[in-house]
Amino acid sequence: MGSERREQMKALGARLRGLRADAGLTGAVLAQRAAVGQPTVSKVENGRMVPSADVLGRLSRALGLDEVTSREVHDLLGAVEAAPDVDEASDDMASVGVVLDDVVRSARLIRSFQCVVLPAMLQSAEYARHVFGSAPNVSPEAVGRAVATRVERQSLLYEPGRESVFVLTEGVLRTWPGSPALMLAQVDRLLAVESLSSVRLGVIPWRRPVPVMPRHGFTLCDRETAIVESFRGERVVDDSTEVAAYEDTFSRFEDAAVFGSEARELFLQVMADLRDLDASATR
Repeated sequence: MGSERREQMKALGARLRGLRADAGLTGAVLAQRAAVGQPTVSKVENGRMVPSADVLGRLSRALGLDEVTSREVHDLLGAVEAAPDVDEASDDMASVGVVLDDVVRSARLIRSFQCVVLPAMLQSAEYARHVFGSAPNVSPEAVGRAVATRVERQSLLYEPGRESVFVLTEGVLRTWPGSPALMLAQVDRLLAVESLSSVRLGVIPWRRPVPVMPRHGFTLCDRETAIVESFRGERVVDDSTEVAAYEDTFSRFEDAAVFGSEARELFLQVMADLRDLDASATR
């Protein structure tokens, strides 16, 4: 994410926070009046999320803003949307995955569907290094910091009171960066994570048709946001209708997946194939 965009997000958030304080409202009360989640209010005010025009309109009405002030905050949103998404003059940050890792921290329920890349919460350090290294204009130092943050976030898998559901296509397991040995270690990690009581890990085998043609992967955080990853960054979706559509799509993928012993058998078959590839590469 470019520095200009970050500054515009902070400016919008600070203005909304000031208006809320002027109105004598807490974040929880504002969220209730605007019919949005309290984490959404917090993230917007702290410059960590770009609200949709619909959400900003609801916040404006809940704050009782007059026409001039309402136009002002919508102009601030326009400035955010117009700012470059990636700062091409600097390689100080790995842009892909930063927002995702931040939003995941506060979620109690994580549901992620992926059709090409492994979910962030399941990536080994070396796999994540390839993910962040593919971002444009990124330095080795920035990649190192991003990998460390991602690995640290994965401790959330072991925290009580959290639930995680992951659904992958078999293609994810057979799309590997680096070397077969790297992916062998990665699939071994999946087997370990699959055994956690707080995690459900499913795979849609190639022998089953997909219920919906997957265009991209996405992650649902609680029932409030969906995060869509791309080569250049992430798009945070907080419109309730759109989030509900993503939830329905996730349920359809989940119904098509195999879990438990069937998923473990598939992991073991993929590992056997990777060992054959690794052996061929070293001959």
